Amino acid sequence: MSRLHVLSFLAGGLAAANAFAHHGIANFDLNKDIAISGTVSKLAFVNPHSWLYMSVVGTDGRTTEWQCEMRAATVLRRSGWSEAMLAPGTAVSVTGSPDRHEPNTCYLGTITFADGTSMDRYGQRQKPAVAVAADRPERLPNGDPNLNGDWAGEQRVMTDRRGISGALVPISVADRLEPGAVPEGGRAFPGARGTPESLAENAIQAAWTRPSPVPLTEAGRRAAEGFDPSSDNNPRLRCEPTNILFDWGFETFTNRITQDENSIRIQYGAPGIDRRIHLNETAHPAGIEPSVAGHSIGRFESDVLIVDTVGFKPGVLSADGYTMHSDQLHVVERFSVDRSGGALALRREYAAEDPLYFTGQFRGADTAFVADLPYEPPTCNDLSYKTGQGTAAVDGRAATPEPAKPWWMFWK
Repeated sequence: MSRLHVLSFLAGGLAAANAFAHHGIANFDLNKDIAISGTVSKLAFVNPHSWLYMSVVGTDGRTTEWQCEMRAATVLRRSGWSEAMLAPGTAVSVTGSPDRHEPNTCYLGTITFADGTSMDRYGQRQKPAVAVAADRPERLPNGDPNLNGDWAGEQRVMTDRRGISGALVPISVADRLEPGAVPEGGRAFPGARGTPESLAENAIQAAWTRPSPVPLTEAGRRAAEGFDPSSDNNPRLRCEPTNILFDWGFETFTNRITQDENSIRIQYGAPGIDRRIHLNETAHPAGIEPSVAGHSIGRFESDVLIVDTVGFKPGVLSADGYTMHSDQLHVVERFSVDRSGGALALRREYAAEDPLYFTGQFRGADTAFVADLPYEPPTCNDLSYKTGQGTAAVDGRAATPEPAKPWWMFWK
């Protein structure tokens, strides 16, 4: 395994929230198998989840309409899938798992076509392109490191390519593991077959309840009271941004950086964040209008871009960890280009503080590579979640969990 891929895998541990899909697979009972055959009636090739709609003729001759959930259109395109593969009228057979609540609804594990060819949920029809350091100039005319371009994290897949069992890891890690295996020191995807979450009485609540990534103050705990991450309380379940830390690596969408001598623009592939980093300012102005992206100033030190961001409106730091942030959130990021591993990489380290809502720092790191799919303006049409099917309510409010262990023991 290359050093860069090891970094990518380890970064997934440091920023564990990014490793979990935005709905979670616990909505489906992956301990059960189903198989259906029919013809495609339509395809919703959308983010954050694509849906395949099928007409299925039963043994009684009656036609039933089925809907099967797939991965996001963007990540499917990165894997070589296309809308043309699933044109209306195409005969297909699907194996997967049933939805826990909705009839005639499934989680697509494998699809087989009339000619006998098949694709698993995380199957790759094409290998990602690898961009080498020679493809681009190292610096701008003023000497600053060149960050321009489209960047995306390494694709994450289940070690069981059907998406039924095992762990969610970078492709380079999955290729070195047996199907359905869990890497040493890792954990199975919450809700995957055989996991405690999948077997819990309330599987959705169990899968969404994870420790906070940072110790909370009393005010931070109060801010999370009533928050239900499996409902539209969660901004990403209503197609809205979460924060600049989480959304950078969310679903490994492609982000775009446009840089000149005075500023850097970062357009996120996830909806709702378009940042401007001011290189010609040394202090934040007074009277910042609070926003999800905040106000960023940056400077280069020894070829590392250091970005300081304040001016956030209150929001969600970690939905899965029931952790909010206040308008006092302060984020420092460090971006650096790494050419040593063969594949050009953009390394990001970050630290976030919020003296009102949590103690200490929320720290993490991640790695992006020159994207194999160009940046496209973000779109979102969430056809998936159902409000009221998530965490248990207490007096009309969702219960806020007490962490069962320190946040840094997220893998246990």
